[in-house]
Amino acid sequence: MNKETKYTEDNIRSLDWKEHIRMRPGMYIGKLGDGSSADDGIYILIKEVLDNCIDEFVMGAGKTIEISIQGTKVIVRDYGRGIPLGKVVDVVSKMNTGGKYDSRAFKKSVGLNGVGTKAVNALSTYFRVESTRDGKSAAAEFSQGNLTDQEFLEETSRRRGTKVSFVPDEIIFKNYKYRMEYVTKMIMNYVYLNPGLTIVFNGEKFISKNGLKDLLSDTIKEDDRLYDIIHLRGEDIEIALTHSRTQYSEEYHSFVNGQHTTQGGTHQAAYREAIVKTIREFFGKNYEASDIRKSIVTAISIKVMEPVFESQTKTKLGSTDMGGDLPTVRTYINDFLKTKLDNYLHRNTDVAEKIQRKILQAERERKELSGIRKLAKDRAKKASLHNKKLRDCRVHLTDAKNPRNLESSLFITEGDSASGSITKSRDVNTQAVFSLRGKPLNCYNMSKKIVYENEEFNLLQSALNIEESMEDLRYNNIVIATDADVDGMHIRLLIITFFLQFFPELIKEGHLYILQTPLFRVRNKKETIYCYSEQERKDAITKLSGKPEITRFKGLGEISPDEFVHFIGEDIRLDPVMLDKEKSIEELLSFYMGKNTPDRQEFIIDNLKVELDMIEEDI
Repeated sequence: MNKETKYTEDNIRSLDWKEHIRMRPGMYIGKLGDGSSADDGIYILIKEVLDNCIDEFVMGAGKTIEISIQGTKVIVRDYGRGIPLGKVVDVVSKMNTGGKYDSRAFKKSVGLNGVGTKAVNALSTYFRVESTRDGKSAAAEFSQGNLTDQEFLEETSRRRGTKVSFVPDEIIFKNYKYRMEYVTKMIMNYVYLNPGLTIVFNGEKFISKNGLKDLLSDTIKEDDRLYDIIHLRGEDIEIALTHSRTQYSEEYHSFVNGQHTTQGGTHQAAYREAIVKTIREFFGKNYEASDIRKSIVTAISIKVMEPVFESQTKTKLGSTDMGGDLPTVRTYINDFLKTKLDNYLHRNTDVAEKIQRKILQAERERKELSGIRKLAKDRAKKASLHNKKLRDCRVHLTDAKNPRNLESSLFITEGDSASGSITKSRDVNTQAVFSLRGKPLNCYNMSKKIVYENEEFNLLQSALNIEESMEDLRYNNIVIATDADVDGMHIRLLIITFFLQFFPELIKEGHLYILQTPLFRVRNKKETIYCYSEQERKDAITKLSGKPEITRFKGLGEISPDEFVHFIGEDIRLDPVMLDKEKSIEELLSFYMGKNTPDRQEFIIDNLKVELDMIEEDI
């Protein structure tokens, strides 16, 4: 007979604020990660501090923000009003404490929950906040949320404002490092949304004069724009839009109160609807929504009173109302476009004609593809039923309302042995596996028709659920997992070409990664070290001394599932695929995947890195 579990007062435990944040960090900053993804927690920590600085700028206090990242230490300094000196400790260590509850002071603030800097404090081994105002200053230092020191100065010549310094806790964020490209992108979004603001990052100045028009100018090259960027502004709304000459799918950049809503939300859905409605009414034609929006590249920013987001990380807007006496988000955006975009098209008939020709071209292509698409979808459904290509993860079954879970990943592998190793090692809750058969087709310069006619591409597109819109993407991370040899590198390049050709925004939005797996295993009877480079192999041999056993992994299939679990678990190493903003996608594809040229041959020779299977002197 089983003993009954006792449930008494002793079983009830109350966590203080910092214990709860450290025990459940995901509730406050989303996923943790090691810095390889733009939405990893270490970047959310910077964003939480920056949001407060931006709110000061919006309120007309402080036009410059300085950011410094040296190693793991982050310093953020604004020249706003400064935290009231008697509340310096409270605002960073007492939950539900802050100035943003007073809507008179922060009517359209980014952060409303009084949580941001508390989370940064609790998740840092070192956290210091300094405030200067009215010729006086106060400072406080913490470690993991515990107050360690306080300072008060009666007089100071320092400029007013707030300075926050912190070092993320390696217990929470394991083996992390900051990738400056992600920080730079975050900073650029802030300046696009706040013309007149200057952000100085590690000595480099970032500033925007034309808001979202500058964002689109940096996103799509001039020779790929079908027409000049349309830029429209209202009191609480700003949009910029154009169509791409070469891109197939839609691309949206959406923001609420200065917050980059990477997963969209009610405002983005309303904007997509409003574009279609306005265009239909302007031309007096009931065009298909997909034909109108095909190849669109656009950005929208709105300001909402006390916005409601679907998580603390604020990546998706849930609010349906603008707040105050304003109408719903949907009505507000629709009315704005109905007036402003319609007026623009009437005044710029050449742009209207280009848009109509683009719609008619999309319509012809859609009709030409209709039969092929139906057959392709039927094939994809049959393949899914027989589970030949995709081994899905459980999160999609338990969270059907939100198709893209931040923790979900799809590994794209080649060959049965590699896919078998990953399938047996994966976390079945969040990690899915898609198995390629042989080398994919080089689809450079091919039309979208090839995606439906080629079984591998068709099934991959179906697995990702990205045919209609990136909003429907089923996996937050798409990870290319191929062998670290010439064939594996070639397959990797062909997969990247597929995404660049047909779904470039998937790369632009930071969803595509390369899985790094060890090249060597060095071990003796007491310890095993996995090495990802020749230098790491040499260091491991030195550390283990003597003559340790050295294994060179020639392919993913050679790594046993028991070992593979380490390489796709907590210790996973991912390299994000990033675009060179100085080069257009066409330039990249032409150079790497076009006809062979002396320039490319020279590039390959100069950058070729040969890993020897065996180093005789060390064996």
